[in-house]
Amino acid sequence: MARRIAILGGTGAEGSGLACRLAKAGEEIVIGSRDAARAQGTAKQLRERIGGNVRIEGMDNLSAAGACDVAVLTVPFSGAAALLKQLKNVWKPGTIVIDTTVPLAATVGGAATRVLGVWQGSAAEQTKELLPAGVSLAAALQNLGAELLAGDAPVECDVLVCSDDERAKQVASELVSKIPGARALNGGKLENARIVESLTALLIGLNLRYKVHGAGIRFTGLPSK
Repeated sequence: MARRIAILGGTGAEGSGLACRLAKAGEEIVIGSRDAARAQGTAKQLRERIGGNVRIEGMDNLSAAGACDVAVLTVPFSGAAALLKQLKNVWKPGTIVIDTTVPLAATVGGAATRVLGVWQGSAAEQTKELLPAGVSLAAALQNLGAELLAGDAPVECDVLVCSDDERAKQVASELVSKIPGARALNGGKLENARIVESLTALLIGLNLRYKVHGAGIRFTGLPSK
């Protein structure tokens, strides 16, 4: 069943790549941005690129958050808290938020191969504190970078989904499964997001050392479904 999905920060490489993948899978997408005109421009580019009857529109982040059933947070970690505070009174009850952010040291001028210490334990747990009651949260897609999402090739990557809410975990897993090659895995409670987020820094280091752009993760010995 198609849902209205807002990609907050959707004009960036990761957000637009994810929007493209999900729109191709039949989802209705709203690109969110601080600048509505920029969001509309990205939406137009994606519609032209994909063709057909794809459903993608652009709005400012506040309008996108208020109009969606599911929101995917793809803004840099450095701007996530400020945005979530602006959105606190915008969310519809029952909205599911999927947090993809990683507290990389690069957001404060450090190395992208290191993560920052977050008081709450992880970026996802910080997000949880900033969401109102009635809005559910899952952490996912932190290890699926822009390079993997770009283009049409299968991503060949497992995606760990962490949440304390089973409905949010299910919806996030369903969306992951719509990305060719991606396999959603139950990552357990939301607190496990701190482990998953740290893997992103490890993957960036692997990309640098092996001079590649799309290192991903696979877990063996698990059922295929």
